[in-house]
Amino acid sequence: MHDLADVRVFVYRSFAERGGPPVTEEVAAEFGIGADEALQALRALHDAHFLVLDADRRRIVMAHPWSAVPLGFVVAGERMKWWGGCAWDSFAIPALVGEPCLVATHCPGCGRALALDVCPDEPPTTDMVAHFLVPIPRMWDDVMFACGHQSLFCAEEHVGRWLRETRNPRGVLLDPRTLWLLATRWYEGRLTRDYRRRTPDEARALFQELGLSGPFWGDDAPRERPAAATGGLPRTEPALLVRCGPAATSPAGRRPER
Repeated sequence: MHDLADVRVFVYRSFAERGGPPVTEEVAAEFGIGADEALQALRALHDAHFLVLDADRRRIVMAHPWSAVPLGFVVAGERMKWWGGCAWDSFAIPALVGEPCLVATHCPGCGRALALDVCPDEPPTTDMVAHFLVPIPRMWDDVMFACGHQSLFCAEEHVGRWLRETRNPRGVLLDPRTLWLLATRWYEGRLTRDYRRRTPDEARALFQELGLSGPFWGDDAPRERPAAATGGLPRTEPALLVRCGPAATSPAGRRPER
């Protein structure tokens, strides 16, 4: 099998430079290997959570932070457009491609079209909020569902409306600055051959550095924090606007890296 690091970088750079993933035959041609060996490499990367294949395990549908299928976010640079996998992923793309991008989506709470400029070197200024539904330790149970429910809302009260209408359990809210810091730090070096996935402990350390703690983020023993009512949704620390709800009660310890 060809070196998986080279195949991984080729896949990521195909997204970054062409707007989409290579097919198996393109991977084979790039490395001078057979189609079966190329497919074996892609499946190994899928099993290691470096990318996501379709149900037949033949076609790339995601290579975080990019998606090959629409999941509610469009990220537009000067000459290229991409589908972002989610709010987290979409905020990461500008830093990876090294240029300001327009991130566009719709508020799930009211259907309003949302668009904001996201730069590679400074967080955006906006009143929008992000809501993550699925706890980090459970993301890879169904990564497409998890990514499809990391959304941007035009206002915090619209999150509550959406939760009531869909009867989904409450996850967490992130302000735009924290979301940007999380996204840019999480995917730093993704396009390099030396990129290494964080261990669960390293991931938790980054979350805690950004003020993201509790069972939702994979903490085994979260500290209690005082909550104050705001718009019907309890707050914790300034960066993490909404504390973990019922969705965060599953056991931690599974691989949190994306």
